[in-house]
Amino acid sequence: MSAERGLFSYPKYRGDNFKPAPFLPMSKAEMAKLGWDCCDIILVVGDAYVDHPSFGMAVVGRMLESQGFRVGIIAQPDWNSKDDFMRLGKPKLFFGVSAGNMDSMINRYTADKKLRHDDAYTPGNEGGKRPDRAVIVYSQRCKEAFKDVPVIIGGIEASLRRIAHYDYWQEKVRRSIIFDAKAELLIYGNAERPLVEVAHRLAAGEPISTLQDIRGTAVIRKEPLPEWRGVDSTAIDKVGKIDPIPNPYGADDVGCSSYSEFAQAGIDLSKPAEVEAKPVLVQPPRQKPWEKTYVKLPAFEQVSVNKPLYAHASRILHQETNPGCARAIMQRHGDRSVWLNPPAFPLTTEEMDGVFGLPYQRVPHPVYGKAKIPAYDMIKTSVNIMRGCFGGCSFCSITEHEGRIIQSRSKESILREIEEIRDKVPGFTGVISDLGGPTANMYRLRCKNPKAEQTCRRPSCVYPTICEHMDTDQSPTVDLYRSARKVPGVKKVLVASGVRYDLAVEDPNYVRELVQHHVGGYLKIAPEHTEEGPLSKMMKPGMGAYDKFKAMFDKYSREAGKEQYLIPYFISAHPGTTDLDMVNLALWLKERDFRLDQVQNFYPSPMANATTIYHTELNSLKNLKGNTEKVAVAKGERQRRLHKALLRYHDPAGWPMIREALLKMGLGKLIGKGKGCLVPEETRDEKNLKPKAGGKIAVTKHTGMNPVKEALIRKQQQTSKSSGQASYKKGKG
Repeated sequence: MSAERGLFSYPKYRGDNFKPAPFLPMSKAEMAKLGWDCCDIILVVGDAYVDHPSFGMAVVGRMLESQGFRVGIIAQPDWNSKDDFMRLGKPKLFFGVSAGNMDSMINRYTADKKLRHDDAYTPGNEGGKRPDRAVIVYSQRCKEAFKDVPVIIGGIEASLRRIAHYDYWQEKVRRSIIFDAKAELLIYGNAERPLVEVAHRLAAGEPISTLQDIRGTAVIRKEPLPEWRGVDSTAIDKVGKIDPIPNPYGADDVGCSSYSEFAQAGIDLSKPAEVEAKPVLVQPPRQKPWEKTYVKLPAFEQVSVNKPLYAHASRILHQETNPGCARAIMQRHGDRSVWLNPPAFPLTTEEMDGVFGLPYQRVPHPVYGKAKIPAYDMIKTSVNIMRGCFGGCSFCSITEHEGRIIQSRSKESILREIEEIRDKVPGFTGVISDLGGPTANMYRLRCKNPKAEQTCRRPSCVYPTICEHMDTDQSPTVDLYRSARKVPGVKKVLVASGVRYDLAVEDPNYVRELVQHHVGGYLKIAPEHTEEGPLSKMMKPGMGAYDKFKAMFDKYSREAGKEQYLIPYFISAHPGTTDLDMVNLALWLKERDFRLDQVQNFYPSPMANATTIYHTELNSLKNLKGNTEKVAVAKGERQRRLHKALLRYHDPAGWPMIREALLKMGLGKLIGKGKGCLVPEETRDEKNLKPKAGGKIAVTKHTGMNPVKEALIRKQQQTSKSSGQASYKKGKG
């Protein structure tokens, strides 16, 4: 396994005189202006090229450029032929391929599998500028253009398809994407550390076929790496029986074997050791149990047809995400295997500062002219202060991509970026739109026990309760907020990233600072649900933490003399959610007069824990032995529509469906005008618009809408007050 090396410790490939380009070139004309005859590396990406640290390809490109490589970008190429993939000529080292900041399937389709007609990462918000499964298509076109040039795939789409995975759109298990893309190498997670090593080793003349041992990468192999010890996954986490994860704070090899060495040797650590004077002997470092060890997963051919085996493989993968103690993973696909090296080590604060301090222009490439790119407009005055999340929410893939360990920038680096925004972003009004990250209030929070952090395999540091080893002191964030407000030319600093409220209430001083200075009238938080069934499958806290946070929010808002409101977000149709759970959530919302304008049905993204539950209907979050729990999963279109309609209980378009469901559930008492009712009784207008026996309801030419629905919506628009955010002003929740 390759050793860890500092990100900026390599000598520049083209020498110290190599200068950064104003923009990474997108054409041969731009290359000529720079005096380049070729690119060393060409990046192919599904997003428009925005030279901003919130866009992955800009970060990757500037990072490689800082190492002395000539880097070109082919953004949103025409994938119907190889021609557009040849526009910059042949790269000297390799093609780097990514679908962009989003998974191309999630970018193109809604949770109901309907085609989207917009794309926030495209000029003019125009849809259709990238193909389905963009990584596969782009990689194959690169091979057609220059068959002898290595292709390295990465980004969120490749990262979350690194082993056999359930595909929601085809409703089947697909093999690792590296096989379909025909790529030589896959980089998963944040790419800087492995990508820099790959680039320098290729530049030094190593064939890509020899780059088999780099952390954070996946390759195709016939056999395991030599001198590695294999462990069958069923010996660690048996199908039908999953051994309890050991206490991660007791021994050096904790979390990676069933019993510690101390216990096996009969040593009682509670008693002082008797020390006998002996000559000092220099011992070689003892190899950790996870070093030079790989776990063999059930083969693709097995997990594709056997749901318990799929759930088992998913559990193993999620247990091997801690860079401190993760083992390699091997999964056979036919006569070959995908080999996953352990995750790359997280970046240090100094390395994070270096990455975010690269010479970004902070604007889109000039080729786009004045065309608006919505994703850029949304983040152009925001600052990313950290990476990673230790929340472990089962529907989220941040842990599998960025990791659980928080990687924070220094305060000085963040303040410099705020000054850059002030000085470089056109039309800056003095407002920083967000100072956050995956979770706004995890800045500089880490495990207080370094040994525990290195060996822990808990999927979440805050569920079911906050770990006693987790630092919950958010004073560094408070200090950052106060310093950011003092930057000359800055009028307001907002926090728009989601706040982990169960963590926030551990530090009332943080909540006070946030509420009184950094809320622009509304603050979004995500309880996701009110009922224990779905919450336990989400790995989210109960509503007690929400109530505590809301009380603090209201108190500090009053102290500041401000009228501010919480906006809670909820997910419908999440695995573990029954129809009754959704009814109870709807009643909770109605009691507090919350009217949700936009709601989200659960979207089974590749490799997420919740997606495993969705596919298998097994609770893969728990030990499977003796676990006969059959998880409720809303899979059919009708049930998913019902769950979404219940979240929008106030919308008359969903009332017929809700009434029908309530009657079937024996909850007819919730239909009517009473205070505890959820929806009103059927009106005369609805009855008159119903089709007669054997008849059909016509569809109007003007809207293409069922006239019952159209009439009800029109009537609702005439009589009801505005919904959406205004509705939250009335909320008592």
